[in-house]
Amino acid sequence: VFKLVMAAARSWRRLMGENQLPKVIAGVRFKDGTEIIPMPTNSAA
Repeated sequence: VFKLVMAAARSWRRLMGENQLPKVIAGVRFKDGTEIIPMPTNSAA
């Protein structure tokens, strides 16, 4: 089994967006691969 996994791993693509992993761990939300920036709600009175 180990040899099969090692052979398959040679053809695996590298994870895209690996530089975004710290943001994901920190709890930043993403939609369709783009970071969602929350807009503050300003209510005029």
